[in-house]
Amino acid sequence: MKFDVEKTQNPDQMIINLGPSHPAMHGTIRIVVQTEGEIIKDCDVNVGYLHRGFEKSCEAATWHQAIPYVDRLNYSSPLICNFAYVQALEKLAHIKITPRCAYIRTILSELSRITDHLTCIGAGAMELGAMTAFLYAIQSRDFFYEHICKVTGARLTVSYARVGGLANDLPDGWIPRLKEIVKNHKELMDRFVGLMMDNRIFIDRTRGVGVISQEDALNYGFTGPVLRSTGVSLDCRKYNPYLLYDKVEFEVPVGKYGDTYDRFYVRLREMEESIKIIEQLIDKIPEGEINVYHPQIMLPPKEEVYKSIEAIIKHFKIIYEGPIIPAGETYSAVEGANGEFGFYLVSDGTGKPVKCRLRPPSFILMGGVHTMLKGSSIADVVPIFGSINMIGGECDR
Repeated sequence: MKFDVEKTQNPDQMIINLGPSHPAMHGTIRIVVQTEGEIIKDCDVNVGYLHRGFEKSCEAATWHQAIPYVDRLNYSSPLICNFAYVQALEKLAHIKITPRCAYIRTILSELSRITDHLTCIGAGAMELGAMTAFLYAIQSRDFFYEHICKVTGARLTVSYARVGGLANDLPDGWIPRLKEIVKNHKELMDRFVGLMMDNRIFIDRTRGVGVISQEDALNYGFTGPVLRSTGVSLDCRKYNPYLLYDKVEFEVPVGKYGDTYDRFYVRLREMEESIKIIEQLIDKIPEGEINVYHPQIMLPPKEEVYKSIEAIIKHFKIIYEGPIIPAGETYSAVEGANGEFGFYLVSDGTGKPVKCRLRPPSFILMGGVHTMLKGSSIADVVPIFGSINMIGGECDR
């Protein structure tokens, strides 16, 4: 800690510890603030530890065994994490996924982005006392979670992606039900916006609060909604398209002031663009396979494993030794809900990674939180921190 309590001679100054037991600090975050009255003059932000060692855990496992670990990096949008990881492996293995797989991954990525943003804005509203708005956001999120569960088998820790494809195809009736959920989401968001965005209390608590300049945001390496709230139109889906993002029309919403209000606004607008992307793709999903056949990477169909000794051997070798990824190194990134989410992978041609390194947006965003907090009041700490949408899984080093 950079503050020395004994040297704080000014009677108007205090050093206050916020977190990690504070309910808004996610159980690990500790923010030590030096205040003068109610105003924060300086602060020291510590992300804490989850003690999981994600990167080294992946390096001790096979390429396939790391997929469940990836889920836990951002538990609010785990499908994006899944697809980012296998996309890096597919780049190493020179695998091109099937058209049907690309459609499903794109749609599910945008659904995952929506659930992440709903979590952020819903919790942010609740922390400001807007319980009704929180319930609208969480009700919509729960419909999406239940629908994601229909195809993946889980609400959060989905482990749905596979190298070269997906674990399951879409079940019958999934598309018609999604259309109903999207319609319901639009109605709930109309209520949310009506309650919050023109609300005098909400505006007073967020406008001009937690400001970060465009220059500072770029210097800290910010990406995602926090950077875009400063007016920078930077989005991986636009400047480095992947999946089907170069075949759909959508805007990249930006703010103007880089404050807490703009961070709410950008996320609300991004959900609208995500819905636009889904609606452009939902009726065009082609028939066909969801997986690419690759004997050294893809597990054989279960029905063959039960009937064929060759399939049993192949299944055993891929599970026990891991899928064979060609030797090489790569970096592959997607636009996560909080910014650029990328993997740097190194393979020596065996079934385990030599190096697995994550580029986590939340960890980088936390490096600039102190800039947003200085000059604000103690009461502003929670809404400012909430608008960052820090996810602890990404911050664990």
